[in-house]
Amino acid sequence: MSDDPIREGFGRRLTDAVRARGPLCVGIDPHPSLLMAWDLDESPRSLERFSMTAVEALAGEVAVLKPQSAFFEVYGSAGIAVLEKVIREARQAGALVLLDVKRGDIGSTMTAYAMAYLDEQAPLAADAVTVSPYLGYGALAPAIGIAEQTGRGVFVLARTSNPEGAGLQQSVHGSGDSVAQYVVDSAAETNAGAEPLGHVGVVAGATIHPGELDFSRLNGPILAPGLGAQGATVQRLHEVFGDALPNVLPATARDILRHGPTPEGLRAATNRVRDELTQLLNA
Repeated sequence: MSDDPIREGFGRRLTDAVRARGPLCVGIDPHPSLLMAWDLDESPRSLERFSMTAVEALAGEVAVLKPQSAFFEVYGSAGIAVLEKVIREARQAGALVLLDVKRGDIGSTMTAYAMAYLDEQAPLAADAVTVSPYLGYGALAPAIGIAEQTGRGVFVLARTSNPEGAGLQQSVHGSGDSVAQYVVDSAAETNAGAEPLGHVGVVAGATIHPGELDFSRLNGPILAPGLGAQGATVQRLHEVFGDALPNVLPATARDILRHGPTPEGLRAATNRVRDELTQLLNA
């Protein structure tokens, strides 16, 4: 992938990537326990070795790579430099990069976050980012607008896979629906009329209850974390998402990364999960 400005919308680019490489998002999460499992210490040099091994093994294989920004930020400027390299080299190898930052703020601060991750000239510019709507969906307008202008995407937290999220996300919104459903419906309004998909996705864990959310109007991608370490299985995806399954992007990290440090181990684990997902969609 070149550094030229993006010409197509994120919904089209994601659809094409999934068609070419299968429906799988692999996280790059340099958690201390994984560094230890790879016989690495907690240093910027080890962070780079871990992350670039994952990029080199997987960026040419999967549709989407998802670096978790927090695990890079903890190393300060040295970690951010590694994150810039991860984004740059993963995109050059053809993977879309979804930067997991979960930012959410108001006004000029939200605009600054959007410029940091979605502007064409930003060193940390990714293909998409995760954002939090809990200061109001409307507060995300700067990120949603800049993403549309630059051919990038945003994934809005709706119903996350962590158990602590249920109390807030399942509570009743002023619309009468759950807060999570309100987020999904708000994204649907933004995506109305887009082909083949809009640039606003939602995050809905693969661990949620079947039928809990109605995705029928979303017209956008659904990032579904929770495969593997959090207990969700490939088979459960159909139960949870039903007719929306073709737009689901399942995400996993530790279940792939624990098969390192060899590139061969990482690729074998990735191909196994991707083949299961492809068979599920074809069925």
